[in-house]
Amino acid sequence: MPLQQPCPCGSATSYDACCGRLHRGAVPAVTAEQLMRARYAAYALGEQDYLFRSWHPRTRPDDLEPSPGMTWTGLDVLDTVAGGPDDQEGEVAFVAHYRTAGGAGELRERSRFTRRAGRWVYVDGDAQVPLR
Repeated sequence: MPLQQPCPCGSATSYDACCGRLHRGAVPAVTAEQLMRARYAAYALGEQDYLFRSWHPRTRPDDLEPSPGMTWTGLDVLDTVAGGPDDQEGEVAFVAHYRTAGGAGELRERSRFTRRAGRWVYVDGDAQVPLR
């Protein structure tokens, strides 16, 4: 992705100034929401290494291959609970929009995050995929 293109996470900044810095490992996520946005952008861009590094090893699946034919098209953050720069745990509720050969869809999730060795990591989430 060109670094000056808008970031897929929906921020008003370029990919390079937003999630690109996290994907490259130049800076860590400061908040749980920032990590969640960077993980969404990683899914959208196929940054599997970042997804692996940002997932708690206790809950990380062995296979992180993307779903074939799925394109992530937008993100809406609905709610955050804790997860700030001084917190140890946090939750972020969001809707991630996608497109497949079968049409448009959305994934709703309330994700849980924790700090591990001082860095935010994704633990797990309660997902709801609405029926079409």
